[in-house]
Amino acid sequence: MELSTIAGQSIPTFPLYSTAEKAIPLLGFGTAEYPFGASIHTLKEPILEAIKLGYRHFDTAAIYLSEQPLGEAISDALRLGLIKSRDELFITSKLWCSDAHHDFVLPALKKTLQNLKLEYLNLFLIHWPLSLKPGKYEFPFQKEDIVPFDPKSVWEAMEECQGLGLTKSIGVSNFSCKKLETILSTAKIPPAVNQVEMNPLWQQKKLTKFCEEKGILVEAYSPLGAKGTAWGTNRVMECEVLKEIAQAKGKSLAQVCLRWAHEQGVCALVKSFNKERMKQNLDIFDWKLTADESHKISQLPQCKGFPGAAFLSDDGPYKSVEELWDGEI
Repeated sequence: MELSTIAGQSIPTFPLYSTAEKAIPLLGFGTAEYPFGASIHTLKEPILEAIKLGYRHFDTAAIYLSEQPLGEAISDALRLGLIKSRDELFITSKLWCSDAHHDFVLPALKKTLQNLKLEYLNLFLIHWPLSLKPGKYEFPFQKEDIVPFDPKSVWEAMEECQGLGLTKSIGVSNFSCKKLETILSTAKIPPAVNQVEMNPLWQQKKLTKFCEEKGILVEAYSPLGAKGTAWGTNRVMECEVLKEIAQAKGKSLAQVCLRWAHEQGVCALVKSFNKERMKQNLDIFDWKLTADESHKISQLPQCKGFPGAAFLSDDGPYKSVEELWDGEI
Protein backbone atom coordinates (compact mmCIF):
# COMPACT_ATOMS: atom_id res chain seq x y z
CA MET A 1 0.00 0.00 0.00
CA GLU A 2 1.40 3.38 -1.00
CA LEU A 3 0.71 6.82 0.45
CA SER A 4 -0.02 9.62 -1.96
CA THR A 5 -0.07 13.12 -0.56
CA ILE A 6 -2.87 15.07 -2.16
CA ALA A 7 -3.64 18.71 -1.33
CA GLY A 8 -2.15 18.26 2.12
CA GLN A 9 -4.04 15.02 2.72
CA SER A 10 -2.29 11.64 2.68
CA ILE A 11 -4.72 9.20 1.07
CA PRO A 12 -3.31 5.69 0.68
CA THR A 13 -3.53 4.18 -2.79
CA PHE A 14 -3.58 0.59 -4.00
CA PRO A 15 -2.40 -0.76 -7.38
CA LEU A 16 -5.24 -2.54 -9.17
CA TYR A 17 -4.25 -6.11 -9.92
CA SER A 18 -5.65 -6.68 -13.41
CA THR A 19 -4.44 -3.51 -15.09
CA ALA A 20 -1.52 -1.18 -15.64
CA GLU A 21 -3.77 1.67 -14.49
CA LYS A 22 -2.47 4.04 -11.83
CA ALA A 23 -3.24 3.13 -8.24
CA ILE A 24 -6.72 3.71 -6.82
CA PRO A 25 -7.12 6.08 -3.83
CA LEU A 26 -8.53 3.98 -0.96
CA LEU A 27 -11.10 6.60 0.03
CA GLY A 28 -13.63 7.68 -2.56
CA PHE A 29 -16.38 10.31 -2.68
CA GLY A 30 -19.85 8.93 -3.49
CA THR A 31 -22.41 10.87 -5.53
CA ALA A 32 -25.59 8.77 -5.10
CA GLU A 33 -28.32 10.97 -3.62
CA TYR A 34 -31.73 9.31 -3.19
CA PRO A 35 -34.13 9.79 -4.89
CA PHE A 36 -31.75 9.76 -7.85
CA GLY A 37 -31.46 13.13 -9.54
CA ALA A 38 -32.77 14.99 -6.46
CA SER A 39 -29.56 17.04 -6.20
CA ILE A 40 -28.73 17.25 -9.90
CA HIS A 41 -28.67 21.07 -9.87
CA THR A 42 -26.78 21.45 -6.58
CA LEU A 43 -24.34 18.52 -6.76
CA LYS A 44 -21.55 20.35 -8.59
CA GLU A 45 -20.66 22.58 -5.61
CA PRO A 46 -20.06 19.81 -3.02
CA ILE A 47 -17.95 17.90 -5.57
CA LEU A 48 -15.82 21.02 -6.16
CA GLU A 49 -15.51 21.42 -2.39
CA ALA A 50 -14.41 17.77 -2.15
CA ILE A 51 -11.69 18.37 -4.75
CA LYS A 52 -10.51 21.43 -2.76
CA LEU A 53 -10.33 19.31 0.39
CA GLY A 54 -8.22 16.63 -1.31
CA TYR A 55 -10.64 13.96 -2.58
CA ARG A 56 -9.47 12.58 -5.92
CA HIS A 57 -11.56 9.42 -6.31
CA PHE A 58 -15.21 9.95 -7.36
CA ASP A 59 -17.89 7.29 -7.76
CA THR A 60 -20.93 7.76 -9.99
CA ALA A 61 -23.32 5.61 -12.07
CA ALA A 62 -25.69 6.02 -14.99
CA ILE A 63 -28.69 5.40 -12.71
CA TYR A 64 -27.61 8.05 -10.15
CA LEU A 65 -28.05 10.89 -12.69
CA SER A 66 -24.89 12.39 -11.17
CA GLU A 67 -22.52 11.90 -14.11
CA GLN A 68 -23.32 15.29 -15.66
CA PRO A 69 -22.79 17.40 -12.51
CA LEU A 70 -19.59 15.45 -11.77
CA GLY A 71 -18.37 16.23 -15.29
CA GLU A 72 -19.20 19.93 -14.81
CA ALA A 73 -17.32 19.95 -11.49
CA ILE A 74 -14.25 18.38 -13.14
CA SER A 75 -14.34 21.01 -15.92
CA ASP A 76 -14.61 23.78 -13.31
CA ALA A 77 -11.80 22.29 -11.18
CA LEU A 78 -9.50 22.32 -14.21
CA ARG A 79 -10.50 25.87 -15.15
CA LEU A 80 -9.98 27.09 -11.56
CA GLY A 81 -6.60 25.35 -11.28
CA LEU A 82 -7.71 23.07 -8.42
CA ILE A 83 -6.20 20.23 -10.45
CA LYS A 84 -3.67 20.51 -13.26
CA SER A 85 -4.95 17.53 -15.25
CA ARG A 86 -7.88 15.13 -15.42
CA ASP A 87 -5.25 12.41 -14.86
CA GLU A 88 -5.08 13.44 -11.19
CA LEU A 89 -8.59 12.06 -10.69
CA PHE A 90 -9.86 8.51 -10.40
CA ILE A 91 -13.39 8.33 -11.86
CA THR A 92 -15.68 5.30 -11.59
CA SER A 93 -19.07 4.81 -13.22
CA LYS A 94 -21.42 1.85 -13.59
CA LEU A 95 -23.42 0.08 -16.27
CA TRP A 96 -27.13 0.06 -15.42
CA CYS A 97 -29.12 -3.18 -15.72
CA SER A 98 -31.05 -2.02 -18.82
CA ASP A 99 -27.70 -1.80 -20.64
CA ALA A 100 -26.41 -5.14 -19.28
CA HIS A 101 -26.60 -6.78 -22.72
CA HIS A 102 -23.55 -7.42 -24.90
CA ASP A 103 -24.42 -4.93 -27.64
CA PHE A 104 -25.49 -2.16 -25.26
CA VAL A 105 -22.35 -1.99 -23.09
CA LEU A 106 -20.12 0.07 -25.39
CA PRO A 107 -22.87 2.61 -26.33
CA ALA A 108 -23.68 2.96 -22.60
CA LEU A 109 -20.05 3.70 -21.75
CA LYS A 110 -19.83 6.23 -24.58
CA LYS A 111 -22.96 7.97 -23.20
CA THR A 112 -21.40 8.00 -19.71
CA LEU A 113 -18.21 9.58 -21.10
CA GLN A 114 -20.32 12.16 -22.95
CA ASN A 115 -22.16 13.01 -19.70
CA LEU A 116 -18.84 13.36 -17.85
CA LYS A 117 -17.11 15.17 -20.75
CA LEU A 118 -14.21 12.74 -20.37
CA GLU A 119 -12.19 10.65 -22.81
CA TYR A 120 -11.86 7.69 -20.46
CA LEU A 121 -12.98 6.25 -17.12
CA ASN A 122 -10.56 4.83 -14.59
CA LEU A 123 -13.03 2.11 -13.64
CA PHE A 124 -16.28 0.83 -15.20
CA LEU A 125 -18.44 -1.59 -13.21
CA ILE A 126 -21.42 -3.84 -13.94
CA HIS A 127 -23.80 -2.33 -11.36
CA TRP A 128 -25.81 -5.51 -10.59
CA PRO A 129 -25.77 -9.12 -11.82
CA LEU A 130 -29.11 -8.50 -13.51
CA SER A 131 -30.47 -7.45 -16.91
CA LEU A 132 -33.57 -5.38 -17.62
CA LYS A 133 -35.34 -4.69 -20.89
CA PRO A 134 -33.33 -1.96 -22.68
CA GLY A 135 -34.44 1.65 -22.86
CA LYS A 136 -35.43 2.59 -19.31
CA TYR A 137 -33.30 4.05 -16.53
CA GLU A 138 -35.35 3.75 -13.38
CA PHE A 139 -35.09 2.43 -9.85
CA PRO A 140 -37.24 0.89 -8.53
CA PHE A 141 -38.09 -0.84 -11.83
CA GLN A 142 -40.98 -2.99 -13.01
CA LYS A 143 -40.57 -6.71 -12.24
CA GLU A 144 -41.82 -7.55 -15.74
CA ASP A 145 -38.78 -5.72 -17.15
CA ILE A 146 -36.38 -8.32 -15.66
CA VAL A 147 -34.84 -10.50 -18.39
CA PRO A 148 -32.15 -13.24 -18.32
CA PHE A 149 -28.63 -12.00 -17.51
CA ASP A 150 -25.74 -13.46 -19.53
CA PRO A 151 -22.61 -12.68 -17.49
CA LYS A 152 -20.19 -14.17 -20.05
CA SER A 153 -21.25 -12.00 -23.00
CA VAL A 154 -21.70 -8.84 -20.89
CA TRP A 155 -18.21 -9.31 -19.43
CA GLU A 156 -16.77 -9.83 -22.93
CA ALA A 157 -18.23 -6.44 -23.89
CA MET A 158 -16.68 -4.89 -20.76
CA GLU A 159 -13.30 -6.34 -21.80
CA GLU A 160 -13.76 -4.78 -25.24
CA CYS A 161 -14.31 -1.39 -23.57
CA GLN A 162 -11.00 -1.73 -21.71
CA GLY A 163 -9.28 -2.88 -24.92
CA LEU A 164 -10.47 0.30 -26.65
CA GLY A 165 -8.96 2.43 -23.87
CA LEU A 166 -12.36 3.93 -22.93
CA THR A 167 -11.90 2.62 -19.41
CA LYS A 168 -8.59 1.78 -17.75
CA SER A 169 -10.07 -0.96 -15.55
CA ILE A 170 -13.28 -3.00 -15.33
CA GLY A 171 -15.09 -4.63 -12.45
CA VAL A 172 -18.40 -5.57 -10.91
CA SER A 173 -20.71 -4.51 -8.09
CA ASN A 174 -23.02 -6.56 -5.86
CA PHE A 175 -21.50 -9.88 -6.97
CA SER A 176 -21.32 -12.87 -4.60
CA CYS A 177 -18.33 -15.26 -4.53
CA LYS A 178 -20.26 -17.67 -6.77
CA LYS A 179 -21.13 -14.99 -9.32
CA LEU A 180 -17.50 -13.84 -9.33
CA GLU A 181 -16.43 -17.45 -9.99
CA THR A 182 -18.72 -17.47 -13.05
CA ILE A 183 -17.02 -14.33 -14.43
CA LEU A 184 -13.53 -15.58 -13.58
CA SER A 185 -14.15 -18.94 -15.32
CA THR A 186 -14.25 -17.29 -18.78
CA ALA A 187 -12.67 -13.84 -18.26
CA LYS A 188 -9.62 -12.82 -20.28
CA ILE A 189 -9.33 -9.79 -17.97
CA PRO A 190 -10.40 -10.55 -14.37
CA PRO A 191 -12.49 -7.96 -12.50
CA ALA A 192 -10.24 -5.42 -10.78
CA VAL A 193 -12.91 -4.47 -8.24
CA ASN A 194 -16.10 -5.76 -6.59
CA GLN A 195 -18.09 -2.90 -5.05
CA VAL A 196 -20.45 -4.15 -2.35
CA GLU A 197 -22.31 -3.07 0.77
CA MET A 198 -19.88 -3.28 3.69
CA ASN A 199 -19.74 -1.75 7.16
CA PRO A 200 -19.25 -2.91 10.78
CA LEU A 201 -22.77 -4.38 10.79
CA TRP A 202 -22.27 -6.20 7.46
CA GLN A 203 -18.62 -7.18 7.40
CA GLN A 204 -18.54 -9.46 4.33
CA LYS A 205 -15.75 -11.61 5.79
CA LYS A 206 -16.19 -14.53 3.35
CA LEU A 207 -16.37 -12.25 0.30
CA THR A 208 -13.39 -10.08 1.28
CA LYS A 209 -11.24 -13.19 1.85
CA PHE A 210 -12.30 -14.63 -1.52
CA CYS A 211 -11.59 -11.36 -3.34
CA GLU A 212 -8.20 -10.97 -1.67
CA GLU A 213 -7.24 -14.50 -2.81
CA LYS A 214 -8.29 -13.65 -6.37
CA GLY A 215 -6.56 -10.25 -6.47
CA ILE A 216 -9.87 -8.34 -6.60
CA LEU A 217 -10.07 -5.13 -4.57
CA VAL A 218 -13.26 -4.76 -2.53
CA GLU A 219 -14.90 -1.34 -2.48
CA ALA A 220 -17.28 -0.70 0.41
CA TYR A 221 -20.45 1.26 -0.32
CA SER A 222 -22.72 2.28 2.57
CA PRO A 223 -19.73 2.21 4.98
CA LEU A 224 -21.83 4.30 7.38
CA GLY A 225 -25.07 2.39 6.70
CA ALA A 226 -26.54 4.82 4.09
CA LYS A 227 -29.13 6.26 6.46
CA GLY A 228 -31.99 7.95 4.58
CA THR A 229 -31.63 6.03 1.31
CA ALA A 230 -33.69 3.22 -0.22
CA TRP A 231 -30.74 0.85 0.32
CA GLY A 232 -29.72 1.90 3.83
CA THR A 233 -30.68 1.88 7.51
CA ASN A 234 -29.75 3.93 10.58
CA ARG A 235 -28.52 0.84 12.45
CA VAL A 236 -24.81 1.65 11.95
CA MET A 237 -25.09 5.26 13.13
CA GLU A 238 -27.11 4.16 16.17
CA CYS A 239 -24.87 1.24 17.18
CA GLU A 240 -23.95 1.64 20.87
CA VAL A 241 -20.61 -0.23 20.56
CA LEU A 242 -19.49 2.09 17.76
CA LYS A 243 -20.68 5.14 19.72
CA GLU A 244 -18.61 4.05 22.74
CA ILE A 245 -15.47 3.50 20.63
CA ALA A 246 -15.91 6.89 18.94
CA GLN A 247 -16.36 8.65 22.28
CA ALA A 248 -13.31 6.93 23.81
CA LYS A 249 -11.13 7.94 20.84
CA GLY A 250 -12.48 11.47 20.47
CA LYS A 251 -13.54 10.64 16.90
CA SER A 252 -16.86 10.71 15.08
CA LEU A 253 -18.74 7.45 14.63
CA ALA A 254 -18.29 7.89 10.86
CA GLN A 255 -14.50 8.13 11.30
CA VAL A 256 -14.50 4.88 13.30
CA CYS A 257 -16.46 3.10 10.54
CA LEU A 258 -14.17 4.42 7.80
CA ARG A 259 -11.03 3.57 9.77
CA TRP A 260 -12.40 0.07 10.37
CA ALA A 261 -13.01 -0.37 6.61
CA HIS A 262 -9.49 0.87 5.85
CA GLU A 263 -8.02 -1.63 8.30
CA GLN A 264 -9.87 -4.42 6.47
CA GLY A 265 -7.82 -3.55 3.37
CA VAL A 266 -10.77 -2.27 1.35
CA CYS A 267 -11.57 1.00 -0.40
CA ALA A 268 -14.40 2.94 1.30
CA LEU A 269 -16.81 5.15 -0.63
CA VAL A 270 -18.33 7.82 1.57
CA LYS A 271 -20.93 10.46 0.74
CA SER A 272 -21.48 13.65 2.66
CA PHE A 273 -22.20 17.08 1.24
CA ASN A 274 -21.51 18.76 4.59
CA LYS A 275 -18.11 20.49 4.43
CA GLU A 276 -17.14 19.75 8.04
CA ARG A 277 -18.04 16.06 7.75
CA MET A 278 -16.28 15.85 4.38
CA LYS A 279 -13.12 17.06 6.16
CA GLN A 280 -13.59 14.66 9.09
CA ASN A 281 -14.07 11.69 6.75
CA LEU A 282 -10.60 12.33 5.28
CA ASP A 283 -9.01 12.32 8.73
CA ILE A 284 -8.76 8.56 9.21
CA PHE A 285 -5.21 7.69 8.17
CA ASP A 286 -2.98 8.82 11.03
CA TRP A 287 -4.53 6.82 13.89
CA LYS A 288 -5.58 3.20 14.48
CA LEU A 289 -8.19 1.16 16.26
CA THR A 290 -6.81 -0.83 19.20
CA ALA A 291 -6.88 -4.63 19.12
CA ASP A 292 -9.68 -4.54 21.72
CA GLU A 293 -11.75 -2.08 19.66
CA SER A 294 -11.27 -4.16 16.51
CA HIS A 295 -12.31 -7.27 18.42
CA LYS A 296 -15.48 -5.59 19.72
CA ILE A 297 -16.40 -4.58 16.15
CA SER A 298 -15.69 -8.11 14.86
CA GLN A 299 -18.24 -9.46 17.38
CA LEU A 300 -21.11 -7.17 16.31
CA PRO A 301 -24.30 -8.99 15.18
CA GLN A 302 -24.47 -8.99 11.38
CA CYS A 303 -27.42 -7.76 9.35
CA LYS A 304 -27.45 -6.76 5.67
CA GLY A 305 -28.90 -3.28 5.19
CA PHE A 306 -30.07 -3.85 1.61
CA PRO A 307 -31.23 -7.43 0.90
CA GLY A 308 -32.24 -6.39 -2.64
CA ALA A 309 -35.93 -7.33 -2.65
CA ALA A 310 -36.39 -5.06 -5.69
CA PHE A 311 -34.26 -7.49 -7.72
CA LEU A 312 -36.40 -10.54 -6.97
CA SER A 313 -39.11 -11.93 -9.23
CA ASP A 314 -41.32 -15.04 -9.16
CA ASP A 315 -40.23 -15.61 -12.76
CA GLY A 316 -36.52 -15.44 -11.89
CA PRO A 317 -33.63 -15.31 -12.36
CA TYR A 318 -33.66 -14.60 -8.60
CA LYS A 319 -36.74 -15.77 -6.74
CA SER A 320 -35.28 -15.23 -3.26
CA VAL A 321 -32.57 -13.22 -1.52
CA GLU A 322 -30.68 -16.49 -1.05
CA GLU A 323 -30.51 -16.89 -4.84
CA LEU A 324 -29.53 -13.24 -5.41
CA TRP A 325 -26.65 -13.44 -2.92
CA ASP A 326 -25.99 -17.20 -3.24
CA GLY A 327 -26.54 -17.74 0.45
CA GLU A 328 -24.17 -14.88 1.47
CA ILE A 329 -26.95 -13.20 3.44
